[in-house]
Amino acid sequence: MTAIGIIGHLARDVVAGAAPRVGGTVYYGARAAARLGAPARIVARCAPADRALLLAPLEQLGLPVTWHTTTASTGFSFHYEGDHRVMAVDAIGDPWTADDIRTWVADALGDATWVQVGALLRTDFGPASLAALAGRERRLLVDGQGLVRAAVTGQLRRDRDVERSVLGSLQVLKLNESEATILAGGTDPERLRGLGVPEVLVTFGSRGSAVVTATGEWRVAAASSEPVQDPTGAGDGYSTAYLAARSAGAAPAAAGEHAAAFVATLLSGR
Repeated sequence: MTAIGIIGHLARDVVAGAAPRVGGTVYYGARAAARLGAPARIVARCAPADRALLLAPLEQLGLPVTWHTTTASTGFSFHYEGDHRVMAVDAIGDPWTADDIRTWVADALGDATWVQVGALLRTDFGPASLAALAGRERRLLVDGQGLVRAAVTGQLRRDRDVERSVLGSLQVLKLNESEATILAGGTDPERLRGLGVPEVLVTFGSRGSAVVTATGEWRVAAASSEPVQDPTGAGDGYSTAYLAARSAGAAPAAAGEHAAAFVATLLSGR
């Protein structure tokens, strides 16, 4: 199995008023890769002052990590109401530039051809940086949360003011139900195909997920319907498991089944 890449800002998360903890797609994706036993190259950023809180837990997973600084660590405060997450943006990390991607990021990713892009806010990865990241025949999976979230502090604001050219750099777009409604107008397969991304994944929380390609659509049942108090990172784990399966040669439908089964085992351990 070839290595996958996982890149993004580490996040400083405050969940339901508890003490700050590490978060962000790059952390939860790396944790999923470690649990899967999938070879992965991790590229992360956070503020130097947060190295002990955010970077140390990532490094303890035992995967190769390349770290660079950012002016501020991206920060969120949130709590859950059922499957719904109520969130505020506390701080915003620096954008990843095309120069970053072509230099030290390229060295860190090495020969990884499938890359999970952990965009947390819209300014993390713009059109130029995603185009540079998609170079060298890399196939990118981007979580739609980082496309619809406005990069402003305070109560989280989501809208469809997205530079649509970013979609042209993607092989896989992962959305939840509300993000699909914002970007595509709904979860109907034809609406999702209208985004122009070869593979679109939609997660429905405890109601399962869907995989949509140009030639087919598959509904994937959730492997477990038991309620989970804190499902943070489940969507990131789904994306990582899907990417790991695709990089190993699985077709989209089989990769979706694999991802759903993995998330069930991930959540059952909490």
